[in-house]
Amino acid sequence: MTQQMTQQIFGKSYGETPAENYERFFVPAIGAPMADDLIGIADIRPGERVLDVACGTGVVTRLAAKRVGAGGAVAGLDVNPGMLAVARSRTSPGMSIDWHQASAESMSLPDQAFDVVLCQMGLQFVSDKAAALREMRRVLDAEGRVFVTVPGPKPPMFAIMADALGRHLNPKAAAFANVVFSLHDADGLTKLMRRAGFREIDVQAKPKTLRLPPPADFLWQYLYSTPLAEAVVQAGQEKRGALERDICMQWQEFTVNGSMSLQVGMTTATARK
Repeated sequence: MTQQMTQQIFGKSYGETPAENYERFFVPAIGAPMADDLIGIADIRPGERVLDVACGTGVVTRLAAKRVGAGGAVAGLDVNPGMLAVARSRTSPGMSIDWHQASAESMSLPDQAFDVVLCQMGLQFVSDKAAALREMRRVLDAEGRVFVTVPGPKPPMFAIMADALGRHLNPKAAAFANVVFSLHDADGLTKLMRRAGFREIDVQAKPKTLRLPPPADFLWQYLYSTPLAEAVVQAGQEKRGALERDICMQWQEFTVNGSMSLQVGMTTATARK
């Protein structure tokens, strides 16, 4: 969905595209804290060549560019042109980043072009995960490093949302919420990495605590930042109201002093070519 949306949800406007809402809402609450962790784990050094796969609006890509400095090179790749448009618009004039529209399964990039490949919370959405990992390995130079993060298992907060989406909207909406947390098993991810040809594979699962906006704010900020935005727009005010009442009543247990606390597991896979 690329068209501009103009929605008033209980007095608050969500008028941007999903990609713009993603940068406005999702990145500060979830994407940026996760990106800080990933960049720290990757230990990117000045002068390195870095590729960010499924880069979205570029929060990880921009952090990597700061790390490599003028002597390095950074590229961001995403299949969604709307995400890339926002990524380009948020990149400062002095920051050199190459943006590529392509699928993770078939990257339009040369062999051995990068020292580091990053993929934050994107692999779970790729249809052919094995092909995507093989492509990541292909574009890595000898001794190159890969870092992949995926969230899960599904936290209770999102289980509540998925269930309510299925009842108030449609099963497809609930399925999206489930896919987000579908690739967190450490053994399964290790096998995928090994089959792709990686070595020195290390997969670690650790909890991450995030402070989120109040229930109603976070609900609509999240939904309007995702592919679910169109279904929400089409649902109509009555269904949206019922969805909000259902979810926010149950989310009260996660609310402290007006904001919500989310503890989510993050699985990080690191390996060498």
